[in-house]
Amino acid sequence: MPPFIISSAFDSGNISCLSADSSDNIQLEILKDHNSDFYQWFYFRLSGARDQECKLHITNASGSAYTKGWTNYKAVASENKKDWRRIKTNFIDGVLTFEYTPKTDSVWFAYFAPYTTERHNDLIAMIQQSTKAKISVLGKTLDGQDIDLVRIGEEGPNKRVCWIIARQHPGESMAEWWMEGLLERLIFSDDNLSAEILEKIVFYLIPNMNPDGTKRGHLRTNAVGTNLNREWLSPSMARSPEVFLVRKKMLETGVDFCLDVHGDEALPYNFLTGMMGIPSLNERQKSLKLKFEKALLESSNEFQTEHGYPASPPGKGNLSMCANYIAEKFGCLALTLEMPFKDNDNNPDPIFGWSPDRSKKFGSVHIEAIAAIVEDLR
Repeated sequence: MPPFIISSAFDSGNISCLSADSSDNIQLEILKDHNSDFYQWFYFRLSGARDQECKLHITNASGSAYTKGWTNYKAVASENKKDWRRIKTNFIDGVLTFEYTPKTDSVWFAYFAPYTTERHNDLIAMIQQSTKAKISVLGKTLDGQDIDLVRIGEEGPNKRVCWIIARQHPGESMAEWWMEGLLERLIFSDDNLSAEILEKIVFYLIPNMNPDGTKRGHLRTNAVGTNLNREWLSPSMARSPEVFLVRKKMLETGVDFCLDVHGDEALPYNFLTGMMGIPSLNERQKSLKLKFEKALLESSNEFQTEHGYPASPPGKGNLSMCANYIAEKFGCLALTLEMPFKDNDNNPDPIFGWSPDRSKKFGSVHIEAIAAIVEDLR
């Protein structure tokens, strides 16, 4: 048996080991999503290198989905799978190299702190203990996993309907950390605002839109290589049951507000995007967006509006994307939230970068922003 063992045959794991004969020259490759050319997510374990200076090289980084994502990026490492710290990382001549000296027999490395299938199941088990929450299964994925729907609050004719979904792209694990923070505040917090908002809103939440991609260690696609955020105009049970079933439920409940939560590989900021290029965009939708952004700026120093994606030209918004489809179909406010894989450059943390804890706190403060617009949603 070689002295250094690389493994990723576990929930959300992804890596291929080319060679591990020397601790200072471990050669690796990221595997592509199944039936897809997308790759960037990695998550693996190194064993047998206690107290040795390790250099790990991802040799195919230059061909990944978003090569700009490697600039100023730092990988994360953990020796207990709870605390994920940023480590020395360089991207030179198309190779991503990170260095670490483990103090334990095994250490785990990842593109971002994983939010695994098992943690998702623990989240569902935790929140269903509350009388505020109702858990249902919309159907099955192509790998046979459950598509979990969480309803918070009671349905009613005067209730605004708020849909929030996360992890259409499974490698964007910060999105489910964000969702965990929002859920904890809605369900377990005793602050007055959470109680007040549940008098006016019923929340429908999908903590993980892509269970198959999550378990398989994909960056962007489901079990058959489908990018779910390009399926909203015409989903199918054969290619995208996740979108097909969620969209079907949305058509039953109606939508007054929708937030689609993601992560961005390249931009080191939190920002909102989407909706502005749809054919039927109206002044009410634009006004709601500005009000929501203003409230989020006031409630969190993690948010900003200066950096983001350029808006689509008028009438040219891609309706196969969630936020655009929902805004067009329901005439409501529908947005995509993007968080960084790197750090928030407006509020940097050299030890942890953007992290699970910051994602959760950012999720919880969205209650203030939603409260600011609730009366105008309908």
